[in-house]
Amino acid sequence: MAMKNKSATKGKKWSAKVTETSDAMTLQKSVFTKSPHAIALSLKRSAEKSHRRKSGPYRSAMSMLTFYINRAGKNLSSTQRNKLDAAKDELRKVFNRE
Repeated sequence: MAMKNKSATKGKKWSAKVTETSDAMTLQKSVFTKSPHAIALSLKRSAEKSHRRKSGPYRSAMSMLTFYINRAGKNLSSTQRNKLDAAKDELRKVFNRE
């Protein structure tokens, strides 16, 4: 008899819960559909404005971007993946972390 996956029995995936209840920051709606530079600026603004984050603004912003990329996984097209990877580079630039 096979065991059921815990997340399947609860009805929601853990990543959806993290996105909804994250202490990191509140994101602008549809932030990840913009240009790489706009994504970076929006993440920077949200991270600096947030009083709920537990680490520095740069780390919170990069973590949120990485989390989004990992959560999307194989569902990202190569164009979207390239745009999000470029957003990582832009994020480093706007935080002067090149």
